[in-house]
Amino acid sequence: MVTAACPNVISVQLGPNNMASEDICELADSLAKTRVGGGELSFKGKTLKLNTAEDAENVIQEIKEYEGLQALRLEGNTVGVEAAKAIAKALENKSDLKRCHWSDMFTGRLRSEIPPALILATALIECHRKSSLLGKPLALKVFVAGRNRLENDGATALADAFRLIGTLEEVHMPQNGITHPGITALAEAFKSNPLMKVINLNDNTFTDKGGIAMAEALKTLRQVEHINFGDCLVRSKGALAIASALKGGLHKLKELNLSFCEIKRDAALTLAESVEDKSELERLDLNGNNFGEEGCEHIQEILDGFNMASVLGSLSDDEGDDDEEDEADNDEEEEDEEEEEEGEEDDDEEEDNEDDEERGDDEEEDEEKVELSKKIPEPESPPTAAPLPPVDASIFLSFPSPEKLLRMGPKRSTIGAQTDVTDTEKVVQAFIQISSVYRDEQAVKTAVEETVDCLMKKAFGSSVFQADMFVTSLLVRMGLLKSEDKIKPVLHLYGPLLTLNHVVQQDYFQKSLAPVLLAFISKPNVALESQPLARHTLLQTLHKL
Repeated sequence: MVTAACPNVISVQLGPNNMASEDICELADSLAKTRVGGGELSFKGKTLKLNTAEDAENVIQEIKEYEGLQALRLEGNTVGVEAAKAIAKALENKSDLKRCHWSDMFTGRLRSEIPPALILATALIECHRKSSLLGKPLALKVFVAGRNRLENDGATALADAFRLIGTLEEVHMPQNGITHPGITALAEAFKSNPLMKVINLNDNTFTDKGGIAMAEALKTLRQVEHINFGDCLVRSKGALAIASALKGGLHKLKELNLSFCEIKRDAALTLAESVEDKSELERLDLNGNNFGEEGCEHIQEILDGFNMASVLGSLSDDEGDDDEEDEADNDEEEEDEEEEEEGEEDDDEEEDNEDDEERGDDEEEDEEKVELSKKIPEPESPPTAAPLPPVDASIFLSFPSPEKLLRMGPKRSTIGAQTDVTDTEKVVQAFIQISSVYRDEQAVKTAVEETVDCLMKKAFGSSVFQADMFVTSLLVRMGLLKSEDKIKPVLHLYGPLLTLNHVVQQDYFQKSLAPVLLAFISKPNVALESQPLARHTLLQTLHKL
């Protein structure tokens, strides 16, 4: 039995034996036509190109006329400087504004256009000032601006607004090119927002400096439930600082993602030990770091000792325990590079004056280097590495990874061939496992699409395959439908969304199922909003169908 809650409509029951495909399509049509309540004005996915104030005239007019505006969605459009200024002006008096969904807003814009467009941040500050004078300060709760190339200038501008507003509960700013100065500014701003529940900064660049600054902020926050710092290069020092914050607080934490952050074994062990008293923790993602086989086993043993082994995500993409590189050396090199970049402009004049004097010395040094190189023997060729063991379907499905899928070569088709398509759950599980390794790298993307084609072509071609139940079960696994069986949803939807985008375009896919997918992919959902580009891509395809 599956239950779905849809705003302003009904509680929907979807069961395996009591609903035909026609009924599901009818339901999907009903859901798709439902207007989102809560004072939301949406221009999401309209692919508007707003360069000037005139281009944005319709948007501005609707904002002005919308009484009690609480949420503004601008995802999937492209906004230039002049248009942004005009939109900002229209927002100045909207004191009820609580949610800003502004992901994927600067596609095709020059880098120089983006910071000026953040007058948008200034608009939030001005709105807060004016609304405070009226005795009703702006109470912004949710801010979403993923993949917007905000970088440090944009992050710092928004941090000033966040610090002043102080009512934020969720911030989603993945894939914005923010480095440690911007991360530090955001961390300081978060300290002024004690109601923070969700912090998603996935795929930015913390380094240990940003990690330490964010850990200090986490020590002051009591309500945080979800932290996503995956692909943020937190490194071991940052991880240790976060472990320290965990030791002293964050008792409501449900999810912590520190995957692909170049964290080494000892820091990870400390991190694992720090979650001992986190009774609400449902997911700990440490995949893609540098633990080595023994380190992975040790982490699992620590969590097992706390009866928390089930919260640990897959470690199938662990990069191994690399003792040859010293992290401290890496940090010093990075700092040296930053100092060199900062000093380049100052040194330009001195270098120009000294060029003539040093040219003669440089030529002599070059000659000495040439003579010396003649005396150094050529290095011996390294020994040939042993061939990697073969991968079959069972090995891949046990611990999926892009590398394993590529190594299978033509044998990837056996994954579909060995899947019992009469069992809907097995088909869904295989789909999730294949799509979980999806990457933008062309070789991996092609391998995933070819493999899932073999599986789904076989399934949809079978007279006993229950296509409607497949979609229902897949939505449950993606966290878009609630299940009475308390199935834990997939936390990272990037791969499943883009793999599904490929599947729905194929001839074997039953197009009558598209409205169901469209209805649920369109609904507000935290997991979906953390992957705005993948979601937008799938929605565009489903609309065309």
